[in-house]
Amino acid sequence: MHPILAYRGRLGPYLAAWVPLGGLLTGLLAIAGSPWGEAAAIAFPMALIYGFICLAAWYPCKSASPHEVPFPRVIATQAMAAAVSAMLWLFLVDTWVVLLEQIPAFAKATERFPRLVPMILAVGVVLYALAAALHYLLMAFEEARRAERNALELEVLAREAELRSLRAQIDPHFLFNALNSISSLTGSNPAAARQMCLELAEFLRESLRVGGVASIPLAEELALTEKYLAVERARFGPRLRVEREISAEAGTCGVPPLVLQPRVENAVRHGVANLVDGGFVRIAARRSGDQLRLTVENPVDPGVAAKPGEGVGLANVRGRLAALYGQEASVEIRRDGDVFRVEMVLPAAPAQAR
Repeated sequence: MHPILAYRGRLGPYLAAWVPLGGLLTGLLAIAGSPWGEAAAIAFPMALIYGFICLAAWYPCKSASPHEVPFPRVIATQAMAAAVSAMLWLFLVDTWVVLLEQIPAFAKATERFPRLVPMILAVGVVLYALAAALHYLLMAFEEARRAERNALELEVLAREAELRSLRAQIDPHFLFNALNSISSLTGSNPAAARQMCLELAEFLRESLRVGGVASIPLAEELALTEKYLAVERARFGPRLRVEREISAEAGTCGVPPLVLQPRVENAVRHGVANLVDGGFVRIAARRSGDQLRLTVENPVDPGVAAKPGEGVGLANVRGRLAALYGQEASVEIRRDGDVFRVEMVLPAAPAQAR
């Protein structure tokens, strides 16, 4: 597409730039022997007309791009285009001078015109060269914008692919643990196993429903986490206790779907499940300025040494937050005595529209 005509706001400034060139041409014509009034009557209309003619410089610029053809060919193409444009302009100026001569104030204009021909041709070549340089500059600008846009699109596609890959790790990891728990209950407690299957189906149905969106309100994420905990309650019964500290303003903030579930799953699997008397899972959420802070705590066996590194669930959460928010998000993991604590910090923003 033409770099000037394709944009509504560019043609006006482009033509306006030819007005001072018309003033310069007026002075040159006056120096060449034309009266000032006659020089102005010729120069200003012809400058604007030549401005339209030079819009066609885009076509030789496009066909003779310095990045695609040898430089001598670029010079030859532009020299030929400049000569044709200058000759066409000279013909139009000659025609305009003949018409002006019909006005008494511009009598004998055609007699003075031959002295103007060399100067008009020279100015035509120079103005075409400036127009060609402008078109090359605009083409380079458009190419840079196109490359930047393509790079951004590729970055977005790569990030989406990474997020899909990270999100895909959640279901197999959770399903493996849940099905393993159901298997262990089928012999000892068939009723609990059946209840766990029903709760698992409900959780999976809800997780599939929100799986196609970038973010959901925290209140909805908490409700989804509660469905997961219902699955685990079928297994642990009163050994699993849940505590919540959720501020009202935090509930409306948007979070990635299933961002809490992997951490809560770890709290149950590596905390409550390893304690004879069970334990608690404490979920806290508060908004602090433009940040949302999510905290999950659980007790651990004080006799068990802390394991280095992260499990699949925490690594998944860290990777998703990094891909979505970059350095604006963080995950802090800390063990204080017999309490394991994970705090997630992410931007406090409304959930994206579905």
